Amino acid sequence: MNLSIIGTGYVGLTTGACLAKVGHRVICVDNDQSKISLLKEGKIPIYEPKLEELVVEGMREGRLSFTTEIGEGVKKSEVCFIAVGTPPKETGEPDLSAVENVAREIGENMERYLVIVEKSTVPVKTGRWVKTTIERYNRRNIPFDVASNPEFLREGQAVDDFLYPDRIVIGCDSERAKEILLSVYEPIVNLSPKEKRPAVLITSLESAELIKHASNAFLAMKISFINAVACICELAGVDVKEVATGIGLDKRIGKDFLNAGIGYGGFCFPKDLDAFTKIAEELGYNFQLLKEVKRINDEMRERFVKKVKDLLWNLKDKKIGVLGLAFKPNTDDMRFAPAIDIINRLVKEGAVVKVYDPQAMENAKKVLPPVIYCSSPYEVCAGSESLLILTEWEEFRKLDLKKVKELLRLPIIIDGRNIFAPEEMKKLGFIYRGVGRGY
Repeated sequence: MNLSIIGTGYVGLTTGACLAKVGHRVICVDNDQSKISLLKEGKIPIYEPKLEELVVEGMREGRLSFTTEIGEGVKKSEVCFIAVGTPPKETGEPDLSAVENVAREIGENMERYLVIVEKSTVPVKTGRWVKTTIERYNRRNIPFDVASNPEFLREGQAVDDFLYPDRIVIGCDSERAKEILLSVYEPIVNLSPKEKRPAVLITSLESAELIKHASNAFLAMKISFINAVACICELAGVDVKEVATGIGLDKRIGKDFLNAGIGYGGFCFPKDLDAFTKIAEELGYNFQLLKEVKRINDEMRERFVKKVKDLLWNLKDKKIGVLGLAFKPNTDDMRFAPAIDIINRLVKEGAVVKVYDPQAMENAKKVLPPVIYCSSPYEVCAGSESLLILTEWEEFRKLDLKKVKELLRLPIIIDGRNIFAPEEMKKLGFIYRGVGRGY
């Protein structure tokens, strides 16, 4: 099938490369000429495991191409996915101007029946505005349908999440559009063994739009819940990991997203939580629960910096090492990363901060205050009076801790991701603090 993807960010590029992988002919569109030029060279502007290989493979086999012209993508497609950014405004509501602009250009360029699919995360009822916009600029009255197909991709695992999803949600009010989108996803459904095939849920357009925001809000709530429990664990001298294991064994709850730490970050959770809160307010409901989720998340950064101050007393002129800058491992994404807030607070206190991240340091330079960038974890440790773990990269779990201790000026590790066991750290002679580990 001939498909176009408008927008080549994390979602759009992953969607395009994966759909090309399963046999569709895909044109990816973006108005950023430098990005498109880079992609045409087989290089990608983000770090996402497996994605660059898929892009190169798709181009080599002639199933994946790139352009800056929306008209070209629309005219050659049977299905057009809108995957442009919806950044937050100061009010918390998403900026949908890019979605509107794309809808207008689609209306102006359609030449035959087309299914237009919302892939961007948008507020409920956006699809109706997309339809209205296309109708207004569709002066030849070409037939079309609008659908919603929310993504559930995790940065760092996006390719596998797309190719082997747990569910596929299609929201539409047209039988014709439904059948076409089922055909688009049939190769994805058939990739997995029969017993592990994804659930395919057909809903109304509005329900699909709401599912995405509600899903991310629930996961953010789960993270804030276990972090609130971690605060109680510290007061009670209890290990939150044991508590989380006991909670997670309940199949109604599950173990995922019960890892206490310095809170969630990234683009999706903060943005979608604010957007969902705003959507609820506009519909007449005060979603106080989500406001508390956000407050708890923000508080975890304050509590973490307090741990540093409690162990080092004054921070002025103290050298503090930081391992991990990206909001999660296996990505170079610094958007809303907890490290930004924590490092800003340390620098404001007068600390000299040394940092290392396997992938995110170039992006970090755009958003962090003056810090010292190091080439390895051990360079970070050398001469530092404490070591902070802010992202749970696998290589940090494998550090030579005896070497770390020798390099540190003081044997203090404050672990915001609970990657080490307190008892083992104590045996090695470290002063160790995690989150909710019981002191």
